[in-house]
Amino acid sequence: MAEILPGVHQVEGVDPSPDFSTHVYLLKDRGASWTLVDTGLPGTHQATLAYLAKIKVEPTSVKKILLTHLHRDHTGSLKALAEKTRARTFAHWIEAAYIAMDPKYDGPGTPPAEPFVVDETLKDGDSVDAAGGLIAYHTPGHTPGHTAYYQTERKLLFSGDLFFGEGDRIDLTPPDFTQHSPTARISARRMGQLSVDSLLTYHGGPILHKGGAAVRSLVDKLR
Repeated sequence: MAEILPGVHQVEGVDPSPDFSTHVYLLKDRGASWTLVDTGLPGTHQATLAYLAKIKVEPTSVKKILLTHLHRDHTGSLKALAEKTRARTFAHWIEAAYIAMDPKYDGPGTPPAEPFVVDETLKDGDSVDAAGGLIAYHTPGHTPGHTAYYQTERKLLFSGDLFFGEGDRIDLTPPDFTQHSPTARISARRMGQLSVDSLLTYHGGPILHKGGAAVRSLVDKLR
Protein backbone atom coordinates (compact mmCIF):
# COMPACT_ATOMS: atom_id res chain seq x y z
CA MET A 1 0.00 0.00 0.00
CA ALA A 2 0.99 3.63 -0.14
CA GLU A 3 -1.23 6.73 -0.08
CA ILE A 4 -4.59 5.15 0.68
CA LEU A 5 -6.42 8.46 1.15
CA PRO A 6 -5.28 12.02 0.42
CA GLY A 7 -2.54 12.71 2.97
CA VAL A 8 -2.93 9.30 4.63
CA HIS A 9 -0.20 6.75 3.92
CA GLN A 10 -0.08 3.14 5.02
CA VAL A 11 3.64 2.51 5.45
CA GLU A 12 4.92 -0.34 3.30
CA GLY A 13 7.08 -3.20 4.54
CA VAL A 14 6.22 -3.22 8.25
CA ASP A 15 4.13 -6.42 8.28
CA PRO A 16 5.95 -9.28 10.06
CA SER A 17 4.31 -11.89 7.78
CA PRO A 18 1.66 -12.11 5.04
CA ASP A 19 -0.78 -13.39 7.66
CA PHE A 20 -0.26 -10.62 10.21
CA SER A 21 -0.84 -7.05 9.06
CA THR A 22 0.39 -4.09 11.09
CA HIS A 23 -0.67 -0.72 9.73
CA VAL A 24 1.63 2.13 10.65
CA TYR A 25 0.03 5.32 9.32
CA LEU A 26 1.88 8.39 8.08
CA LEU A 27 -0.29 11.52 8.03
CA LYS A 28 0.28 14.83 6.26
CA ASP A 29 -0.13 17.84 8.51
CA ARG A 30 -1.47 21.19 7.33
CA GLY A 31 2.03 22.59 6.78
CA ALA A 32 5.20 20.84 5.68
CA SER A 33 5.28 18.39 8.57
CA TRP A 34 4.06 14.82 9.04
CA THR A 35 2.74 12.62 11.87
CA LEU A 36 3.10 8.89 12.53
CA VAL A 37 0.43 6.84 14.26
CA ASP A 38 2.17 3.91 16.00
CA THR A 39 5.60 2.56 15.05
CA GLY A 40 5.48 -1.18 14.38
CA LEU A 41 7.49 -4.07 15.78
CA PRO A 42 11.16 -3.77 16.78
CA GLY A 43 13.32 -3.37 13.69
CA THR A 44 10.57 -2.14 11.38
CA HIS A 45 11.81 1.43 11.72
CA GLN A 46 14.02 0.61 8.75
CA ALA A 47 10.95 0.03 6.58
CA THR A 48 9.41 3.30 7.76
CA LEU A 49 12.60 5.21 6.99
CA ALA A 50 12.80 3.53 3.58
CA TYR A 51 9.20 4.53 2.88
CA LEU A 52 9.92 8.13 3.86
CA ALA A 53 12.85 8.12 1.44
CA LYS A 54 10.67 6.63 -1.29
CA ILE A 55 8.12 9.45 -1.04
CA LYS A 56 10.90 12.03 -0.56
CA VAL A 57 10.08 13.02 3.01
CA GLU A 58 12.99 13.83 5.30
CA PRO A 59 12.81 11.92 8.60
CA THR A 60 13.00 15.22 10.51
CA SER A 61 9.81 16.35 8.75
CA VAL A 62 7.98 13.87 11.00
CA LYS A 63 7.21 16.11 13.98
CA LYS A 64 4.85 13.91 16.03
CA ILE A 65 4.48 10.22 16.85
CA LEU A 66 1.08 9.29 18.30
CA LEU A 67 0.71 5.98 20.12
CA THR A 68 -2.53 4.09 20.51
CA HIS A 69 -1.22 1.77 23.24
CA LEU A 70 1.73 0.02 24.81
CA HIS A 71 1.90 -3.35 23.02
CA ARG A 72 5.25 -4.11 21.38
CA ASP A 73 3.85 -4.35 17.84
CA HIS A 74 2.90 -0.67 18.24
CA THR A 75 5.86 0.64 20.27
CA GLY A 76 8.67 -1.68 19.20
CA SER A 77 10.26 0.87 16.86
CA LEU A 78 9.34 3.90 18.96
CA LYS A 79 12.80 4.60 20.33
CA ALA A 80 14.52 4.21 16.96
CA LEU A 81 12.01 6.39 15.11
CA ALA A 82 12.00 9.05 17.83
CA GLU A 83 15.78 9.22 17.56
CA LYS A 84 15.84 9.36 13.75
CA THR A 85 13.01 11.87 13.37
CA ARG A 86 13.45 13.85 16.60
CA ALA A 87 9.64 13.90 16.72
CA ARG A 88 7.69 14.58 19.88
CA THR A 89 5.89 11.51 21.19
CA PHE A 90 2.34 11.31 22.59
CA ALA A 91 0.32 8.71 24.52
CA HIS A 92 -2.54 8.59 27.02
CA TRP A 93 -1.26 9.20 30.53
CA ILE A 94 -2.08 5.66 31.69
CA GLU A 95 -0.42 4.12 28.66
CA ALA A 96 2.59 6.41 28.99
CA ALA A 97 3.35 4.91 32.40
CA TYR A 98 3.30 1.38 30.99
CA ILE A 99 5.43 2.42 27.99
CA ALA A 100 7.94 3.76 30.52
CA MET A 101 7.62 0.38 32.32
CA ASP A 102 6.70 2.20 35.53
CA PRO A 103 5.01 -0.09 36.46
CA LYS A 104 5.60 -3.04 34.13
CA TYR A 105 2.48 -4.15 32.31
CA ASP A 106 1.22 -7.60 33.32
CA GLY A 107 -1.83 -7.89 31.08
CA PRO A 108 -2.26 -9.89 27.86
CA GLY A 109 -0.23 -9.03 24.81
CA THR A 110 3.49 -8.35 24.64
CA PRO A 111 4.71 -5.35 26.67
CA PRO A 112 7.52 -3.03 25.53
CA ALA A 113 10.99 -4.55 25.39
CA GLU A 114 12.55 -1.47 26.95
CA PRO A 115 11.26 1.64 28.73
CA PHE A 116 10.56 4.85 26.84
CA VAL A 117 9.38 8.14 28.32
CA VAL A 118 6.93 9.91 25.99
CA ASP A 119 7.14 13.68 25.65
CA GLU A 120 3.48 14.54 26.14
CA THR A 121 0.65 12.70 27.88
CA LEU A 122 -2.95 12.90 26.75
CA LYS A 123 -6.35 12.55 28.35
CA ASP A 124 -9.75 11.88 26.84
CA GLY A 125 -10.88 14.69 24.54
CA ASP A 126 -7.50 16.35 24.10
CA SER A 127 -6.80 17.98 20.76
CA VAL A 128 -3.60 17.21 18.88
CA ASP A 129 -2.34 19.61 16.23
CA ALA A 130 -1.71 16.94 13.60
CA ALA A 131 -3.27 15.88 10.29
CA GLY A 132 -5.53 18.91 10.28
CA GLY A 133 -6.56 18.40 13.91
CA LEU A 134 -7.11 15.16 15.80
CA ILE A 135 -9.11 14.39 18.93
CA ALA A 136 -7.75 11.76 21.33
CA TYR A 137 -10.47 9.44 22.58
CA HIS A 138 -9.71 7.21 25.55
CA THR A 139 -10.98 3.79 24.42
CA PRO A 140 -9.99 1.37 27.21
CA GLY A 141 -10.52 -2.35 27.14
CA HIS A 142 -7.77 -3.73 24.92
CA THR A 143 -5.37 -1.99 27.32
CA PRO A 144 -6.16 0.43 30.17
CA GLY A 145 -5.08 3.58 28.35
CA HIS A 146 -5.83 2.58 24.76
CA THR A 147 -6.49 5.64 22.60
CA ALA A 148 -8.14 6.24 19.23
CA TYR A 149 -7.57 9.40 17.19
CA TYR A 150 -10.39 11.07 15.28
CA GLN A 151 -10.22 13.68 12.51
CA THR A 152 -13.57 15.45 12.66
CA GLU A 153 -13.56 17.28 9.32
CA ARG A 154 -12.67 14.22 7.25
CA LYS A 155 -14.37 11.67 9.57
CA LEU A 156 -11.23 9.55 9.92
CA LEU A 157 -10.88 7.23 12.91
CA PHE A 158 -7.49 5.70 13.72
CA SER A 159 -8.74 2.97 16.02
CA GLY A 160 -5.57 1.11 17.00
CA ASP A 161 -6.52 -2.32 18.37
CA LEU A 162 -10.01 -1.46 19.54
CA PHE A 163 -11.20 -3.03 16.29
CA PHE A 164 -9.75 -5.85 14.20
CA GLY A 165 -10.41 -5.57 10.48
CA GLU A 166 -11.86 -8.54 8.61
CA GLY A 167 -12.34 -7.45 4.99
CA ASP A 168 -15.28 -5.03 4.95
CA ARG A 169 -16.26 -6.07 8.48
CA ILE A 170 -14.69 -5.60 11.88
CA ASP A 171 -14.68 -7.31 15.22
CA LEU A 172 -13.20 -6.54 18.59
CA THR A 173 -9.63 -7.69 19.08
CA PRO A 174 -9.76 -11.29 20.42
CA PRO A 175 -10.12 -11.66 24.20
CA ASP A 176 -6.80 -13.53 24.48
CA PHE A 177 -5.04 -10.25 23.63
CA THR A 178 -7.42 -7.89 25.45
CA GLN A 179 -7.19 -6.74 29.05
CA HIS A 180 -10.97 -6.44 29.59
CA SER A 181 -13.39 -7.29 26.80
CA PRO A 182 -16.54 -5.84 28.45
CA THR A 183 -14.81 -2.46 28.67
CA ALA A 184 -13.75 -2.77 25.02
CA ARG A 185 -17.41 -3.28 24.12
CA ILE A 186 -18.28 -0.05 25.94
CA SER A 187 -15.53 1.78 24.02
CA ALA A 188 -16.87 0.32 20.76
CA ARG A 189 -20.34 1.67 21.55
CA ARG A 190 -18.87 5.09 22.16
CA MET A 191 -17.01 5.08 18.83
CA GLY A 192 -20.24 3.99 17.17
CA GLN A 193 -21.68 7.40 18.08
CA LEU A 194 -19.09 9.20 15.94
CA SER A 195 -19.65 10.06 12.30
CA VAL A 196 -16.96 7.92 10.64
CA ASP A 197 -16.23 7.48 6.97
CA SER A 198 -12.75 5.92 7.02
CA LEU A 199 -11.92 3.41 9.75
CA LEU A 200 -8.14 3.02 9.94
CA THR A 201 -7.55 -0.15 11.94
CA TYR A 202 -4.07 -1.37 12.91
CA HIS A 203 -4.65 -5.05 12.08
CA GLY A 204 -6.71 -6.02 9.05
CA GLY A 205 -8.73 -3.59 6.97
CA PRO A 206 -8.67 -0.62 6.77
CA ILE A 207 -12.21 0.27 5.72
CA LEU A 208 -11.79 3.41 3.64
CA HIS A 209 -15.47 4.23 3.16
CA LYS A 210 -18.56 3.57 5.31
CA GLY A 211 -16.40 2.60 8.26
CA GLY A 212 -19.01 3.95 10.64
CA ALA A 213 -21.54 1.46 9.29
CA ALA A 214 -19.10 -1.35 10.09
CA VAL A 215 -18.73 -0.05 13.65
CA ARG A 216 -22.48 0.23 14.16
CA SER A 217 -23.01 -3.26 12.74
CA LEU A 218 -20.51 -4.62 15.25
CA VAL A 219 -22.10 -2.70 18.12
CA ASP A 220 -25.52 -4.11 17.20
CA LYS A 221 -24.03 -7.62 17.22
CA LEU A 222 -22.54 -7.05 20.66
CA ARG A 223 -25.82 -6.06 22.30
